Amino acid sequence: MPIYAYKCVSCGYAQDEMQKVSDAPLSVCPSCGKGDYAKQVTAAGFALKGSGWYATDFKGGSKPAEAKPEAPSHACGTGACPACN
Repeated sequence: MPIYAYKCVSCGYAQDEMQKVSDAPLSVCPSCGKGDYAKQVTAAGFALKGSGWYATDFKGGSKPAEAKPEAPSHACGTGACPACN
């Protein structure tokens, strides 16, 4: 279901509204009650519901490899060096 951004020209109130594509655009501002509530031009937004491919195929995807600790900048190799401990 698409998510549309709305903003009131009169009072500046802005909110995202989830509507069906077939629903009529909203026109009355829920904050001030004037008929200046209009859709804004934004990037497409939508909500995925149910148990479709997005919930089963991508849930808990691969994790990035853990970083290995860096080697000391010197090569003492004894383990007794204060810089190595």
